[in-house]
Amino acid sequence: MLKLFEYNWQVRKDWLDWCDEVQEEELLKKRVGGPGSILYTMFHIIECEYAWISALQGKPMPEEPPFEDYDGVQKLRNYSARCHEDIAPFIYAWNRDMETRILSDKNSAGKWETFQYGEIMRHVIAHEIHHIGQLSIWSREIGKQPITANLIRRGLFV
Repeated sequence: MLKLFEYNWQVRKDWLDWCDEVQEEELLKKRVGGPGSILYTMFHIIECEYAWISALQGKPMPEEPPFEDYDGVQKLRNYSARCHEDIAPFIYAWNRDMETRILSDKNSAGKWETFQYGEIMRHVIAHEIHHIGQLSIWSREIGKQPITANLIRRGLFV
């Protein structure tokens, strides 16, 4: 599971680098089939990972910050780095004993739900991969080559 987090972090960095080569207007344009614009989708990926892993660490689920505070590529890079610094130690310390721990969370309807930690960890991984697929489609729509989604050749298993 750790390798998939590392994969997501590498791909995220590659996409942020990709964003440097795209006009800001294109990055902020509202898109069909996702949570919003390219930059908002990157923000959403970072924010969701941070919120869920913070909750698993026993911290209160943070409120989503206003996107306007992170609506630029460098702002998102900095936000991602700050979030990563806070959650990476927990992810690197993951062990089998944590798989079945229970997190209770109130959903948007105000109803309490319970989840196993392992389920949330895998959800966070799949969530980012899902949205990276959306970014790939949007990149082709604007005539740009998407970032490769290949897990191999990234040096993760060296």
